[in-house]
Amino acid sequence: MNTEILGVIVQVILMLAISYPLGKYISKVYKGEKSLLDFMKPLENLMFRISGINPNNEMNWKQFLKALLSINFFWFFWGMILLVCQGSLPLNPDANIGQTCHQAFNTCISFLVNCNLQHYSGESGLTYFTQLFVVMLFQFITAATGMAAMAGIMTALAQKTTKTIGNFWKYLVLSVTRILLPLSLILGFILIIEGTPMGFNGKMKVTNIEGSTQMISQGPVAAIVAIKQLGTNGGGYFGANSSHPLENPTYLTNMLECIAIMIIPMAMALAFGFYIKKKKLGYSIFGVMLCAYLIGVVINVNQETTGNPRISAMGIAQHQGTTEGKEVRFGSAATALWSVSTTATSNGSINGMHDSMKPISGLVEMLNMQINTWFGGVGVGWMNYFTFIIIAVFISGLMVGRTPEFLGKKIEAKEMKIASIVALLHPFIILTSTALAAYIFIHAPHFVAGEGGWLNNSGYHGLSEMFYEYTSCAANNGSGFEGLKDNTWFWNFSCAIVLIIGRYLPIIGQVAIAGLLADKKHIPEGAGTLRTDTVTFAAMTFAVIFIVAALSFFPAHALSTIAESLSLH
Repeated sequence: MNTEILGVIVQVILMLAISYPLGKYISKVYKGEKSLLDFMKPLENLMFRISGINPNNEMNWKQFLKALLSINFFWFFWGMILLVCQGSLPLNPDANIGQTCHQAFNTCISFLVNCNLQHYSGESGLTYFTQLFVVMLFQFITAATGMAAMAGIMTALAQKTTKTIGNFWKYLVLSVTRILLPLSLILGFILIIEGTPMGFNGKMKVTNIEGSTQMISQGPVAAIVAIKQLGTNGGGYFGANSSHPLENPTYLTNMLECIAIMIIPMAMALAFGFYIKKKKLGYSIFGVMLCAYLIGVVINVNQETTGNPRISAMGIAQHQGTTEGKEVRFGSAATALWSVSTTATSNGSINGMHDSMKPISGLVEMLNMQINTWFGGVGVGWMNYFTFIIIAVFISGLMVGRTPEFLGKKIEAKEMKIASIVALLHPFIILTSTALAAYIFIHAPHFVAGEGGWLNNSGYHGLSEMFYEYTSCAANNGSGFEGLKDNTWFWNFSCAIVLIIGRYLPIIGQVAIAGLLADKKHIPEGAGTLRTDTVTFAAMTFAVIFIVAALSFFPAHALSTIAESLSLH
């Protein structure tokens, strides 16, 4: 067997092997059961005492959302001030300057919503201070925010009838101290051992093999890389992200980082089944997500290891597939696996340039983000799937003449309206934003900044660059087709608006649905109840997701990725 393909198989097997026990552990953490890290309780109680928070006070869904949005509003001002003023703050040995207001606005919003879209180059756009106290801080708390929101929904669905869904602050702290922090410490230590820098020295002057000198950036890289992967954050400490040899030094670190992207989103899907004591339903949800993920892996690995037909037509052999834009230390297959993992979740980190991949690979990457339910971000990926479960239950109930119920709660007009708005919001903001950008690019050139405009590529691929950018923003992903010149006031502000809408409105809707269902009278399962833990319902949910989410984007893909793929032949 090809060793590159074997590496892909081993990584997928390890993801599955880790996610199952991790899912059980996460369920225990949120249920307050005895777990391995109970020794963290004194530290957690100290934080609650200093903050004046009683973690045992239950919240209804409105109080839960108020707490969630309030803390995010506070961190926005924190990030803005530090990013603009970073040039005057300590831990800046390389004398990097502060960001402009529009770039800081985009950066702050991007990291606040767990997207980590970067309209700057990592090592030169931030100082060590903002890398730690904006980027790394946000990577913990924003990932924990999504996990806390899912914990609240699980609490609501696990109860027969209740007006409360848990305590947001408690779930937020537990997500950091019991899940994100210990996993980050383990991964961070391995990265240090493998050669990832971890210190506060300035740029290092080295002499390369050609005899010329080069300045190499350093800094607290290992700590930030660990949480960027585990929290599905993805922002690169270096501009080249995880294709940079200091951010991803060896094949072992490449494997571990790629696995780290997937394990918490996978585990969260399984944790739901363990939490509500319906493991079969958890396995069903996990199975649909896994099948869709593996289909994407097979397609992209095949695309990137078979070579480009245009190059083959020139009589040039491509024994290792399309290597342009790939990190040759890892190979085309490893880059293809990473591209699917990072877009099936809301991670967005890269170990090769997505802009250089074949059009069908780009199609898979964008569809992963446009569907946004194949594992997705930590917590929020499952929550997006939950939205489609509500729609699938309602449609299935109408089709077979059974009462639309989920976990003993009737699905009625109010829940359906919220679910439909959340499901349709995602394609709406992506498609309308892309259309607006394309219109401005063609008809209002005075908005276009810089010589040559926004795009390095014209035609089908140029449209794909803009399409990918807004898809990445709406899905809180952060990756991009790097041919787009995005550090302009138009892209910074328009992307930030999409980031805000794409993050907070779905969370508000999904928590509201859970709160409304929790308050309803529980109806025991009977002969007329629609079963949601069967293979048939799993297939139905997949069909609903594909029809509502994927097909919304096919006309745009026909003008971009599909048209470009056909042009290769």
